[in-house]
Amino acid sequence: MAFHPRPNRRVAIRSMLGASLAPAILADLFSAGAADAHRSIDPLAPKKPHFEPKAKRVIWLFSTGGVSQMDTFDPKPKLFAADGKTLGVGGGLSLEQRPLLKPRWAFQPGGRCGTEVSDLFPHIRERMDDICLIRSMSTDNNEHFQATLAIHTGSFFAARPSIGSWISYGLGTENRNLPSFVVIAPHLPYAGTQIFDNDFLPAYHQGTRVIPGKDPVPNVKRQADTADLQKLELGFAAALNQKHLQQHGHDDQLAARMRTFETAFQMQFEAPEAFDISRETEATLRLYGIKKGDTESFGWQCLIARRLAERGVRFIELIDSSSSNNWDSHSDMAQHEPLAQKIDQPIAGLLQDLKHRGMLEDTIVVWTTEFGRTPGQDGPKGRGHHPACFSSWVAGGGFKGGIVYGKTDEISATVAENKVHVHDFHATILHQLGLDHEKLTYRHAGRDFRLTDVYGEVVHGLLK
Repeated sequence: MAFHPRPNRRVAIRSMLGASLAPAILADLFSAGAADAHRSIDPLAPKKPHFEPKAKRVIWLFSTGGVSQMDTFDPKPKLFAADGKTLGVGGGLSLEQRPLLKPRWAFQPGGRCGTEVSDLFPHIRERMDDICLIRSMSTDNNEHFQATLAIHTGSFFAARPSIGSWISYGLGTENRNLPSFVVIAPHLPYAGTQIFDNDFLPAYHQGTRVIPGKDPVPNVKRQADTADLQKLELGFAAALNQKHLQQHGHDDQLAARMRTFETAFQMQFEAPEAFDISRETEATLRLYGIKKGDTESFGWQCLIARRLAERGVRFIELIDSSSSNNWDSHSDMAQHEPLAQKIDQPIAGLLQDLKHRGMLEDTIVVWTTEFGRTPGQDGPKGRGHHPACFSSWVAGGGFKGGIVYGKTDEISATVAENKVHVHDFHATILHQLGLDHEKLTYRHAGRDFRLTDVYGEVVHGLLK
């Protein structure tokens, strides 16, 4: 045996767990602590919602940079006629005299409902019977960082827990072998990791980031030659921790760390399989637009989202971003086209696949961006930031499919009817999960915090 003058914890455990001692030590420790460990509070155990839910989980699709509403989901014929004319363009910002810019793409009706969607999204347009389109979204800040933070956390300036963390906290998880909140993000959006941070909520509600690639979840593959030793080490550590809890009273942080270790160990069995699409049929791969060997496309991300949802992950977010550009099209709106082509078929395929499997009924699929874009020019052929109005949509989970909610004015500068603020958006999503946004609170720094701060109304017009 090698000599270690200052052995670390692993070396010490391995030394103690020699072949002759392991069975006796573990038998004694587990007989004393294993039963109590199962009786200790599991912070990620499934929790009862406040009332009967319509949905069990959320798949959140975020297109970072500010998608133009009048070029995608909010047709404005007047903009075509007024192209180049100068009108006051405000919408919550200081009035500016900017030449109006006509949309680059034509709009066509989609589905039986006839909802108009631009030619940027021909595949999503075919799924409009399943989609509840909100054309009257509104936020309070025209900077990417603040608006991105708000659409995820309800807070425009201070770091707060993300909506995924709040839902994990409120409902727990259906599968202890996988994280309750997973974020698939090849590149981080504005506001960085704060968009999936737990902040003051317990650490096990933080989003687990997955980076698409050949090894999306590194360091979880089980090594056969060390599997038994690893099990002994973890079991021994768990027994010691449980004994500490018994002697010193319940310690939430220690209990949480114990659960985290358990989840990490179990992920070795389930995570590799969840991210392996080799057994998916050719028809399924075509549905998502996935080519053989693909482990990075947005289609791959959407298929993995479905597989994680099937396996009980409570909240899955997909970040639509790249290293070179995003939807922030100041100089030329043509920038939108390749970005739309990347996500159009995969998102439509996800909706169709979920519906075919009977999962859309209890899965909320959200597509959103952080704010919209101005009806007037910013660069020569581009548009500026516009928080006053933008479009988002929701499908499944008890939301009305095939409808359009809200309305903007003739040039999409302001909301004309049925404004849906970010806080209202969050309150309504929580409602469909059986959570009252005013009751889902956490005590921190002497006050009760919630996702919607002190605002937000459930928008019942969106619901069945």
